[in-house]
Amino acid sequence: MVEVPPTEEGWFALHDFRTIDWDAWREAPERRRRRAVEEGVAHFERHEQVADATEGDSAVFTILGDDADLLILHFRPTLDALNAAERRFESTAFAAFTERSDSYVSVSEVSGYVSDDYFTEDEADLDEGLRRYIESKMKPEIPDDEYVSFYPMSKRRGEEDNWYQLPFDERSELMADHGEVGREYAGKIEQVIASSVGFDDHEWGVTLFAEDPTDLKDIVYEMRFDEVSARYGEFGDFFVGRRFPPTDLRAFLDGEPVPTSAHEGAGAAAGAGDHPHGSESGGGGDHPHAGGGHGSGDDESDHGRGGDHGAHDDEGEHGGDDGGSGGGPPSGDRVDDDADADEIRAALDDLDIYAGTPHGEDVYATVLYSEADTEELFDEVEGLRGNFDHYGTHVKTAVYAGTETDRSAVVSIWDTASAAETAAGFLSELPGIVERAGEESGFGTMGMFYTVKPDHREDFVDRFDVVGDKLDGMDGHFETDLLVNHEDDNDMFIASQWRAKDDAMAFFRSDDFRETVQWGREILADQPRHVFLA
Repeated sequence: MVEVPPTEEGWFALHDFRTIDWDAWREAPERRRRRAVEEGVAHFERHEQVADATEGDSAVFTILGDDADLLILHFRPTLDALNAAERRFESTAFAAFTERSDSYVSVSEVSGYVSDDYFTEDEADLDEGLRRYIESKMKPEIPDDEYVSFYPMSKRRGEEDNWYQLPFDERSELMADHGEVGREYAGKIEQVIASSVGFDDHEWGVTLFAEDPTDLKDIVYEMRFDEVSARYGEFGDFFVGRRFPPTDLRAFLDGEPVPTSAHEGAGAAAGAGDHPHGSESGGGGDHPHAGGGHGSGDDESDHGRGGDHGAHDDEGEHGGDDGGSGGGPPSGDRVDDDADADEIRAALDDLDIYAGTPHGEDVYATVLYSEADTEELFDEVEGLRGNFDHYGTHVKTAVYAGTETDRSAVVSIWDTASAAETAAGFLSELPGIVERAGEESGFGTMGMFYTVKPDHREDFVDRFDVVGDKLDGMDGHFETDLLVNHEDDNDMFIASQWRAKDDAMAFFRSDDFRETVQWGREILADQPRHVFLA
């Protein structure tokens, strides 16, 4: 019977390839494009900082050719964390301009080709060099600002040449020879080889990183002449690209060279030193990959950090619209221009209306609407809120029921933008979610935290009906709804949708609005405040 090499798994990997809908991008209004970039940058930065998991790594790359425009690469300790990272991208406004063109799911591993000692000896007895090498394979890092090549591959199982029918000793010897070629590229090539058996169409996914893109071509070319590849290798589509920092997303979409710093005399390593990994993932010194191996005599598959190189087969071959991402107006469709925000705040300030952040603090909110039954929605949110409360950055999460529409709203408020966006990813999975605040059309405003004195609640609702009737007759007004906290019917917010900012400002400047504000000061428990701007 053919001997099956043992394996041990490490971090999971997702290669998410995206194409940009360039027609939609060109035709979109600048306001929508700015918001998409803002949310895209925030999302990518948060994942490069691995704010969503205890460990891991993420990066974004521009891809050449017509198979994809972007590669979003994630390494995470668990498959669930990888799934969450994938889904949270879909909650951003930027995702609406993209389509997935391809993807690949895999998991890093070590096998019996690497070292018998690893599987037979106690961990305390392992050679330190071997231990560090194994750890580097199990917990891969992404080098900063380097060229990337990705391709999937399998071992041939044909009638004449079947890798899996070869004796273990023969496979091991072939892999050792294969690895010798790869080791010639030590210091030039970083590799991550992950198993996709049972996960994707091929058996391994190979990701190569290099400062010089021609090294990517050279190693794959040279490996093609090795028996392991020439006789037993079968390859899928190849992708090539270059890493760029998330802050260059707009430059990428505008057709500028990225990373921008490489074209501004700042050197090739855009963001080096600022990236969470700093310069540790270079190829030198005592980096886990440096020098191509741990020096143990049975390192058949260091695979030299190279091409279709030894490690494969480690058997080895080888809310509001902002969704919580924003500061200024913490909810609603973000105001895209500081001048617009300042103008509106100045107008509201003349009316003695606070238009900053709720409670006078620097907090961030996400608002999502749902058509699900309010009780069902609340039960789901209550479970999430129990988890949110474990974090010191959580301020409040509540469900509000509409009085003029059949929708409910989920409002989640946090001390930081990244925490709000993370929460948005979870909240977007709630039942019946139809949109984030402000997505219906035009320009939205949200007056929040209207805490009414209990004796005046009925008066407040009646007054809203009067104002609502007047709004219905105003030019450019689409819809206004009073939403009530499911747990506290004295806590409400008002959401309005307008054709444009000027239409909303006409109402803010009207005598009806001024009179309502003055009247509200008598019946509200707190200062009338929190106009969210969309």
